[in-house]
Amino acid sequence: MKTIPAKNMLTRTKNNVWFGTDYNMNIYRGCSHGCIYCDSRSDCYGIEDFDQVRAKENALIILEDNLRRKNLKGVVGTGAMSDPYNPLEKKYQLTRQALELFKKHGYGVALATKSPLVTRDKDMLAAIQKRSPVLVKITITCAEDPLAKIIEPRVAASSARFAAIKELADCSIFAGVLLMPILPFINDTPANITAIVTAAAEHGARFIYPAFGVTLRDSQRLYFYDQLEAHFPGIKKEYLRSFGNAYSCASPQAKILWTTFTRECQRQGLLYKMEDIVARYKLEHGSQQLSFLF
Repeated sequence: MKTIPAKNMLTRTKNNVWFGTDYNMNIYRGCSHGCIYCDSRSDCYGIEDFDQVRAKENALIILEDNLRRKNLKGVVGTGAMSDPYNPLEKKYQLTRQALELFKKHGYGVALATKSPLVTRDKDMLAAIQKRSPVLVKITITCAEDPLAKIIEPRVAASSARFAAIKELADCSIFAGVLLMPILPFINDTPANITAIVTAAAEHGARFIYPAFGVTLRDSQRLYFYDQLEAHFPGIKKEYLRSFGNAYSCASPQAKILWTTFTRECQRQGLLYKMEDIVARYKLEHGSQQLSFLF
């Protein structure tokens, strides 16, 4: 496995807005999933050879030093720029070893992934959750496996990701769905949204957090449009007509999708507002979990 230099593993988040995290960590750089919509391909992040996964040199040594030095213990978010459960993780287990350090030093964790490999670490997540908050967000954008295979070509099938949520939920780990991006003219249908909410509830998800649109900029837009031309002929013209060079491309059906989504979440008892998700997962751990349940 190739490595890149690193000086720091934890960065402080601003205002704890995104799922209530206090720090961000990326132990890997790059991603091999091949998702056609990935914003991390954008030039502003400066990631060369984005599809090649590399680890950060001495990542675990640096991480432990960071954890020891921080005055504020809190929740570490990971998975925003590189999936912590990429294929290399199965062999090298850097993410698992990072979880061991979080447990040792009393930090919580908020994981974002598209990989069922996260279930390998359910024992460690359960151990952390006894003292600190734990949240697992598994991205699912398509209810049907064939469509997911096109827009997320090297990711496990949606059905496998739903199964991973169930396995985590059966261990009482606070897990749910990151429903984003929803691509205009491709998977932005009420039927797709309803099916995802229904399947999430059936598999024990506690929450779903959505975004009914996609962001596009510079090299990422070019890559996305190339993929549209290859797999969805004619859709590129719809994007150019509807959005031009806009960064934020909301689904024309966003209002309808939001109404459908909220109705189904309420019917299924799933959390979907950020403040509610954060409040609940931070409450349900350790001794506080017992007081909540009884």
